[in-house]
Amino acid sequence: MEKTVSEAIAYRRSCRVYKDEPIDTNKVKQCIENATLAPTSSNLQLWEFYHVTDKDVIEKLAEACFNQNAAKTAQQLVLVVARKDLWRKRCKANINFLNKAFNKPDLEDRLVKRKKMAMNYYQKVMPLTYFDFLGMVGILKYLALQAVGLFRPVYRQTRSSDMRIVAHKSAGLAAQNFMMGMAAIGYDTCPMEGSDTLRVKRTLGIPWRAEINMIISCGLRDDKGIYGPRFRVPFEEVYNVV
Repeated sequence: MEKTVSEAIAYRRSCRVYKDEPIDTNKVKQCIENATLAPTSSNLQLWEFYHVTDKDVIEKLAEACFNQNAAKTAQQLVLVVARKDLWRKRCKANINFLNKAFNKPDLEDRLVKRKKMAMNYYQKVMPLTYFDFLGMVGILKYLALQAVGLFRPVYRQTRSSDMRIVAHKSAGLAAQNFMMGMAAIGYDTCPMEGSDTLRVKRTLGIPWRAEINMIISCGLRDDKGIYGPRFRVPFEEVYNVV
């Protein structure tokens, strides 16, 4: 029986050691599909997922992850990859979707306006936001908007580094969706940042422009898989009501 959302959140812990027992590949794949339903900036979905089930490949990736126990004992691995470089392709996909969704005779005026607004967004606003050349265009956009921002609210995160952060935030939301889905069915995970990302990319043939957001090990927790009781800073220290 699947856990409720609150139960899954409470159950999820970063598991460092897994049992030597297989997990269902199709169930993990379904959790990855759930990950793709996560919210994402401008619906660009600048992410990819690599589902690793081959034991030999897992062994190579474990070495690239500095032989952490969470990687060495994992039954499967899931890599969440940020793909800021695919913004043009994702814009085109959204435009194609809009053309199909609004391809109806006698559209209501409000829908005609909605389509026009959305098309302008992907055809004009997104290229203006994401286009850059050696980081220089982004800096110029940033400086210009800081000046405009003296007089009215503006979007200020336009540098190449800012857009990388946007892509990684979306990828992180997808990763959390995945881990919550895994927890709901009683599977365990551990998000790992410690790795030689260049070796990981070479092992899996990941394009050099892609950026690894995190590597998530998967399995069933061993009795010694959770290293200690959960610690969190007191809620009152992080909660602010306005």
